[in-house]
Amino acid sequence: ELGIGHQQMVEIARNLVGDCHVLILDEPTAMLTSREVEMLFEQITRLQARGVSIIYISHRLEEIARVSQRIAVLRDGKLVCVEPISRYSSEQLVTLMVGRELGEHMDMGARQIGEVALSVKGLSRAGKVEDVSFEVRRGEIFGISGLIGAGRTELLRLIYGADIADSGVIEVGQPLQAVTVRSPADAVEHGIALITEDRKSEGLLMSQSISANIALGNMHSIAKAGVVNADLELKLAERQVAAMRIRSSSPTQLVSELSGGNQQKVVIGRWLERDCPVMLFDEPTRGIDVGAKFDIYALLAELTRQGRALVVVSSDLRELMLICDRIGVLSAGRLIDTFERDSWTQDQLLAAAFAGYQKRDALLNDAAPRNDS
Repeated sequence: ELGIGHQQMVEIARNLVGDCHVLILDEPTAMLTSREVEMLFEQITRLQARGVSIIYISHRLEEIARVSQRIAVLRDGKLVCVEPISRYSSEQLVTLMVGRELGEHMDMGARQIGEVALSVKGLSRAGKVEDVSFEVRRGEIFGISGLIGAGRTELLRLIYGADIADSGVIEVGQPLQAVTVRSPADAVEHGIALITEDRKSEGLLMSQSISANIALGNMHSIAKAGVVNADLELKLAERQVAAMRIRSSSPTQLVSELSGGNQQKVVIGRWLERDCPVMLFDEPTRGIDVGAKFDIYALLAELTRQGRALVVVSSDLRELMLICDRIGVLSAGRLIDTFERDSWTQDQLLAAAFAGYQKRDALLNDAAPRNDS
């Protein structure tokens, strides 16, 4: 019943309490907030002091630099180097990892932010999200930040109809009109797509091909009377494989054989073919390498230039600060504040993330019976 972020914390805790001599941590912070990352690093320091050998696998170079003495770089399945980490800068490591230089900043220009494409008013679900309201315009990236359990994923699921809201209004279209969204099918019909945080269990059929997965959201254009036209399915897949630059042997290759970044591109390609004007992204770069991550950033920028309205949930504050026009912060299920580009700081975003919990705790303390004896 736990969300994927809490599942990851439980798995880490289970391994940290064991009496091991070698501990392998594979992307342990992919779904953790900065506070939880600090807690993990404290435990790693204690384990190192006890003499435990740790293999720390991550695409986050600042984490590697902080906890490691030596680094091994893999690219396309080949070992590129094993060296003391002090010999390399972050830029040099990125070049080793992806085989090319990457710019430090995304080109988010050449866009025009237009009229409101998505309006959410008073959206609530008991115990998950409370009275959340915001708007997203065409050509805009609206980021959602917050701690694990703050209600970020739950909010996207309500907008997409994967869960049913207790109250609230969702408006889409030009002009804006209130729509009823009680299922994902309703959402897609109204032009809302969701790229989920757990692509392997919720976004993809891992035992099926690239073409079959891209076809999932596009049966209306390739099937008649329940029968899929194989030629149309293949052409559709070839178009998206080329457009998304998906690295594969062919569209018939199983998605389980692709890298995490290319799997994510398959999911996104499915919805690009559907041409949804509102796209919800839940942790879009989770567990993918640096090169693929920048490919996703570039794709998001291109989608905004096409006039789509994007909502992006991420546990990585720097990622949101890099790509977003505005960032809303959820805390204890409530939208605490919204920050404009160039007017936010990481400290402000973190403070807002804790604010809802501090207010809730204060209310609980005030309501608690007092013993005056």
